Amino acid sequence: MCGIVGYVGKQSAAPIILEGLRRLEYRGYDSAGISVINADGLELRKRKGKIDEGLAKLLKVQPLLGGLGIGHTRWATHGPPSDENSHPHLDFTGRIAVVHNGIIENFDRLKDRQLKAGIKFASATDTEVLAHLIGEHYERQQVKGESAAGLHPLTHAVMEALREVIGTYGIGVICADFPGVIVGARRGSPLIIGVGDGENLLASDATAIAPHTRQVVYLNDYDVATLTADRFSVTSLGSDTAQVQISQLEFSAEAAERGEFAHFMLKEIFEQPLTVANALRGRVDLEDGTAKFGGLNLTTAELRAIDHIVITACGTSWHAALVGEYLIEEFAHIPVEVEYASEFRYRNAPIENNTLVLAITQSGETADTLASLRETRRRGHKVLAICNVVGSTIAREADGGIYLHAGPEIGVASTKAFTSQVTALTLLAVLMGRIRMLSLNRGRQVLQALEAIPRQIGQILSQDANIHRIALKYAGARNFFFLGRQYNFPVALEGALKLKEISYIHAEGYPAAEMKHGPIAMIDEHTPSVVIIPSDAMYDKTLSNLEVVKARRGPIIAIATEANSTLAAQVDDILYLPATLEPLFPLLAVVPLQLLAYHIAVARGCDVDKPRNLAKSVTVE
Repeated sequence: MCGIVGYVGKQSAAPIILEGLRRLEYRGYDSAGISVINADGLELRKRKGKIDEGLAKLLKVQPLLGGLGIGHTRWATHGPPSDENSHPHLDFTGRIAVVHNGIIENFDRLKDRQLKAGIKFASATDTEVLAHLIGEHYERQQVKGESAAGLHPLTHAVMEALREVIGTYGIGVICADFPGVIVGARRGSPLIIGVGDGENLLASDATAIAPHTRQVVYLNDYDVATLTADRFSVTSLGSDTAQVQISQLEFSAEAAERGEFAHFMLKEIFEQPLTVANALRGRVDLEDGTAKFGGLNLTTAELRAIDHIVITACGTSWHAALVGEYLIEEFAHIPVEVEYASEFRYRNAPIENNTLVLAITQSGETADTLASLRETRRRGHKVLAICNVVGSTIAREADGGIYLHAGPEIGVASTKAFTSQVTALTLLAVLMGRIRMLSLNRGRQVLQALEAIPRQIGQILSQDANIHRIALKYAGARNFFFLGRQYNFPVALEGALKLKEISYIHAEGYPAAEMKHGPIAMIDEHTPSVVIIPSDAMYDKTLSNLEVVKARRGPIIAIATEANSTLAAQVDDILYLPATLEPLFPLLAVVPLQLLAYHIAVARGCDVDKPRNLAKSVTVE
């Protein structure tokens, strides 16, 4: 959720941190702040609001100098957005500053203890409790002369404080007594080190580090890092040693830039011909009519032994999982269950032998999906991850998996990750099917059609002006329905989610036939319905459902196959998509729904990339 940036080196820290926070603003944008250490001691600037509207303006009036600092962009949990609740937070001495991503679950008990000790609070956050706790341990250490062999005094204080903490955290800590040291630690919230030349960085996400270095260290849970300008070290709260591996970023800083597009979301929608092609690259085996993956870490015999699959995911990834359920059951005849990770992690769900669990996540850091993975592995079952971020926690902890190679996704509303996830699931379904009962010819047919998808998405994107026109027509609606059947039911859910996320219009996705079981009561002349109606085996049934809505005077936007010349007269608006195989239509149908949501949101004056109340990577419960 929240974004953290820290810098220590030969350059001025504040501009680097500010730019890093801008790159992380998709993680939270209700307030932001920076603290630096210089000749005057520890200085702090923080302000409610988006970075350019608040903190950046404040820094122009009250600049910060110094080669070491930490910064934070917030997604509020404890305490509403305000200047006081913005990070960084100071300890009771005013010499220690802390930035924090996560939730301290026992903050109330710790706070009661601190209040009884006479500590005064300046905010309503759980993070300030942690700042005071670090301050307590640091002061005790100074008074009693306590120290730990080989540990920096600030690192020691942070570690002792964290031993009292229950919850999740990714933190950055600085102290006025040590103007060349940053301490970072993580448990459940991502944190990485950027290894530079005469400078080092700390951040929640590699996008903040990419302009400065391609070398990174992904910290593990319970790792505590100590950074100076010319070196870093990592120790662990959970053991005597910590595993440290320097990795190379697979994307450039330019990949996280908006370029010529008005919004990151629009850029990422238009990147989908490339990102779907990237998800396919090197994985299609037309000769054998199958798919091949390098990272599943399962033999053919182990894959063949699987007789049940559970897919766990959240949000857009959950919708992709539903498409995967249809695909795997169709091609491989393996029963599939799709579970919300937030529910699955707490259920005592029976998982039988020979069950494979798939965890699907864009970020690789989603808290609920990570917890589901860990619980499943604790029970002794194999877990594969379908993930976009190389080096992320889920990617590292899974037994194997599939990288999407979609590049950084900055827009809070996920777009290209969905199509990449569905592409990967299609390939996996073909592989599982070919091991079992899918014929060579059918496998080749699916793969050849899949290889045509990037070009076909490009054809859909060329209709952007027409989609924009339709969006303007319906931008004033207060309610929307999205309807589809079979493979396209999950796409209806995803279309409704996209519209809700960025335009704040109430929208619902349903299987088309379910409308008559209650939701049709909502239909009137002011409530548009988007009906996904390809020329497939379900066409006549879906057309009947469409007619039921039309009979109640509901406006209809149809998403249809291009050869259908008769449907236009029966609907208010229509968008034609290229013909493809039934199982692959979701990869095409979702694109106009993304654009429809985007243009409606822009027309309504909404901040598309930073929708209210949302953040990109949900690393808290």
